[in-house]
Amino acid sequence: MRILHLHSSFDRGGKELRAARLMNAFGSGVTHHVVSAVPGALAAASAIERGIDVAYPEDFPSLSGRPTPTRLQRLAAAMRGYDLVLTYNWGAMDAVMAHTVFRDLLKLPPLVHHEDGFNEDEAERLKPTRNWYRRLALGRVAALVVPSRLLEAVALGPWQQPRGRVHLIPNGIALGTYAKKPKADALPRIVKRPGELWVGTLAGLRTVKNLPRLVRAFAGLPSEWQLVILGDGPEKGAIKAQALSCGVADRVHLPGFAPDPSKAVGLFDVFALSSDSEQFPISMVEAMAAGLPVASPAVGDVAEMVAPENRPLICAPGNDAALAGVLGQLAADAGLRTRVGAANRAHALAHYDEAAMIGSYRSVYARAMGRAEFP
Repeated sequence: MRILHLHSSFDRGGKELRAARLMNAFGSGVTHHVVSAVPGALAAASAIERGIDVAYPEDFPSLSGRPTPTRLQRLAAAMRGYDLVLTYNWGAMDAVMAHTVFRDLLKLPPLVHHEDGFNEDEAERLKPTRNWYRRLALGRVAALVVPSRLLEAVALGPWQQPRGRVHLIPNGIALGTYAKKPKADALPRIVKRPGELWVGTLAGLRTVKNLPRLVRAFAGLPSEWQLVILGDGPEKGAIKAQALSCGVADRVHLPGFAPDPSKAVGLFDVFALSSDSEQFPISMVEAMAAGLPVASPAVGDVAEMVAPENRPLICAPGNDAALAGVLGQLAADAGLRTRVGAANRAHALAHYDEAAMIGSYRSVYARAMGRAEFP
């Protein structure tokens, strides 16, 4: 079986690492070709296990550019010879359109599209022209997969997709790996010292994550608290500048990307998000599995994802003071942190099992290909 993956980017992020985990789960009997709309953005390849047959074709037509008939036909022609095409996010939408236009003429394989959320350009409001383009492009896909109820409502509403085409599959993780507390020196370039308490997050350092807001919200916490931001990206300079401006540069740490979150997130005492836009963040599921309380704006499905005990700690979006208040409440009350963290772990065990997620993806892909099972 040959599968073509067309990504908006294949750098390290939630949907990219989920795609890598699915490749690992499907095993060595499947060949994967991975293309990124951003040339060279292939850092998530490090999460794919040895023995998985995967390649990164450099001669595939660019996923970016004007959607002219000639360019769309080149994209469509490059999809021939595969058994299944998987596309991801807005950055691959021209490929989806090419498939819709030329599917029958070129006898193309089935296509399943995945939408995981929006960047800063659509964080507050969807663009009408993109809604219109998505409606046309998605008109003949075998399935549209989304991880959140908010995205499901968008797909059924502004994108006008039929109910039978849209599949809600919540993100899942290997929950058992988060049960054990990591060692104090599990992270590179930083060690948790006795007496320290950590607010932490895992995120791509991108504008939409609004990590300077998290720095501002953290700045008022007592001196024993440290802020640890795990991730890579272009916003590192802005985060450091905000920490310096707030007078907490010595307590804000950016040790880089954590290749195995299960060996890192358990070092946190509070998990925090500050994003302008999220859908169903895998990092939050990881924090819940590690038994952490969550402080976050009410973006995407965040308020529904956490245990009921944690919901009062989900604050108004776009409000620095509200996020700072929640962090202050958690910092001041160790018992609250323990109770909410335990409730979140129980909730994660009940709802976010990776095996169930993988089974759902197998079912959607098998149905798209007209098979009884996948792979």
